[in-house]
Amino acid sequence: MSMADNFKGKTSKEQKYDRQLRLWGDHGQEALENAHVCLINATVSGTEILKNLVLPGIGAFTIVDGHKVSGEDVGNNFFLSNNSIGKNRAQAATELLQELNSDVSGNFVEETPDKLLDNDPEFFHRFSLVIGVQLPESTFLRLGAVLWSGAVPFLLCRTYGLVGYMRLVVQEHTVIESHPDNALEDLRLDHPFAELNNHIQNYDLDNMGKKDHSHTPWIIIVAKYLEKWFSEHNFQLPKNYKEKEAFRQLIRQGILKNDNGVPEDEENFDEAIKNVNTALNPTKIPSAIEDLFNGEQCKNITSQTAAFWVMARAVKEFVENEGAGNLPVRGTIPDMIADSEKFIKLQSIYREKAMQDAMVVSKYVESLLQSVGKPTESISEQDIKLFCKNSAFLRAVSCRSLAEEYSMDSFFKDEITSCMDSPDSEMVLYLMLRSVDRFYQQHSRYPGVYNYQVEEDIGQLKLCVNGLLQEYGLNVNVKDDYVHEFCRYGAAEPHTVASFLGGSAAQEAIKIITHQFVPFNNTFIYNAMSQTSATFQL
Repeated sequence: MSMADNFKGKTSKEQKYDRQLRLWGDHGQEALENAHVCLINATVSGTEILKNLVLPGIGAFTIVDGHKVSGEDVGNNFFLSNNSIGKNRAQAATELLQELNSDVSGNFVEETPDKLLDNDPEFFHRFSLVIGVQLPESTFLRLGAVLWSGAVPFLLCRTYGLVGYMRLVVQEHTVIESHPDNALEDLRLDHPFAELNNHIQNYDLDNMGKKDHSHTPWIIIVAKYLEKWFSEHNFQLPKNYKEKEAFRQLIRQGILKNDNGVPEDEENFDEAIKNVNTALNPTKIPSAIEDLFNGEQCKNITSQTAAFWVMARAVKEFVENEGAGNLPVRGTIPDMIADSEKFIKLQSIYREKAMQDAMVVSKYVESLLQSVGKPTESISEQDIKLFCKNSAFLRAVSCRSLAEEYSMDSFFKDEITSCMDSPDSEMVLYLMLRSVDRFYQQHSRYPGVYNYQVEEDIGQLKLCVNGLLQEYGLNVNVKDDYVHEFCRYGAAEPHTVASFLGGSAAQEAIKIITHQFVPFNNTFIYNAMSQTSATFQL
């Protein structure tokens, strides 16, 4: 079927969002379409972030911004035009962003975030995610506290000259579909389950015709030779390179030879030899999953417990009672050379086992829900199947609050000191951003803004840097070059840096909204001068 034919059978919505549906599926798209995001400040960084959420079809957005559009805004922001000058910035940006996608509902509030925090802090609790851009420190600390108390995820973003900064603040974010790169297959060849074992026994490689021999799936080939290996090596898997090489040699000897003793060209055996490392991956529970199982949320299930933890507890009970110490079978196998009948049979054995395991896990989910007086249908069969399939890749991200990061008592002094061993680490940019915030508190403007006596600001900013380091007891050295550079920036928001940040922040926002892929924890800094970036836990 050609791509054009493939498109004909799709609804216009499926065509429109085809590429992203392949990334996060229907259920991810649905989560996106049910989300309502609040953007505070329609600066160039803010509108770049929102553009990258409006295009893939976020359900709704609300821009909160009390500023009027200036000529400077129009100079670096594609979503504001000359005839927007003098209008409220939230309204002008909403109108232009709305044009990108008619599926999206755009709203605006002509108010500063501080006014809303004074009069109606609950306003911010209605959103799936709040994105704050170019906010002064006093505002984002207040806002951070309000959102933390309402358990609303907060993404703080900033473009400052040639520096991009993001801080994710989320109490707990659970991920079922973390989409790991290069995940190993779940084949269980070291401990085949009964149905797989019976299936393997149906094959007799030594007494089959050439056609069948060349079309036997490589998983079966490895399993058959593993039986031989086990019997000669005290049931131990080949561990090191030497043993794996010996095992490959064992498989090589099984390739059919023609009448002249020359090995036949059997691609399935080549595949088996190539996949030895994958196939001999020992079946065990990853340490990250053990940690989840041993966490408090998994142990203490109440009527308030989120579905993720109820299912995690059910899988833990499955492992202890039914799974012989193993997670539910994932149920997928890679594509391979084999005739259709053999491949489909093998595929269905894994698939059926995965379904059986998920059914057992559902029973545990049901009894856990009953024990805390919740209806058993509050977690669907579909959700349980998805959870079981991904049970080796579950993740829970817990960020620290902004209050913890900024408090003297819980400030991560050691993390900062060790990063500053390298004086040009991105950590120095974090310290500089904290210092320009101090400068703002003292002068109600950022260094280099409305002041052409930059020398004066350099001295003042240096005092702010030293004050910050002293206050937090940081025995580190910040080069004067950085102080000069940040004064030269004049708090500008260059479009190139803002657009990079816009892509990065929207990607993190989509992770939070869809609960797919793993968000960063918790501070990301982009250095546009050196084209490098770093993530820190602060």
